[in-house]
Amino acid sequence: MSLVNGLPAHVLLVHFVVVLVPLTALALVVCAIWPQAARRLGLVLPLVALATLVSVPLTTNAGEWLEGHVGDNALVRRHAELGDGLLPWAGGLFVLAVAVWWWVGRTAAPEAPDTARRPGTWVRVAATVLSLVVAAGAVVDVYRIGDSGAKAAWQHGFSKTASGAGDKG
Repeated sequence: MSLVNGLPAHVLLVHFVVVLVPLTALALVVCAIWPQAARRLGLVLPLVALATLVSVPLTTNAGEWLEGHVGDNALVRRHAELGDGLLPWAGGLFVLAVAVWWWVGRTAAPEAPDTARRPGTWVRVAATVLSLVVAAGAVVDVYRIGDSGAKAAWQHGFSKTASGAGDKG
């Protein structure tokens, strides 16, 4: 996919990634920490993570097409390099979302207060720590990619002073 209604597809698809990655990261962390939330969400958590995982290569491929149709400069190259690194983070979000969903489904009954001595507690702690690390990494990566893309698109592309057209003064 290269164009959508005359616009580069990357410009449109990037919005899915910018919304889905932080949303999936937040849902994953909440579900890993709070199994009741995971039970309520059910299959929604891994499905949103799957949508996130699918949106990343679609956006990256559209971005590669766009990269070939804009002037070559260091900012565009940096954005493309950073964009190539998001897929492993999205994959991690998906794998952990499936694992949390599966684990919570296996342990259908709410845990008793003496959870510190149960073997499942260690799994939950590990899932929570991994979820926090992967979620933070994914969100920071999306921020860095978006920042570099904005700089590539808008560097010297606007005036810092108003043109007067919008002034009603």
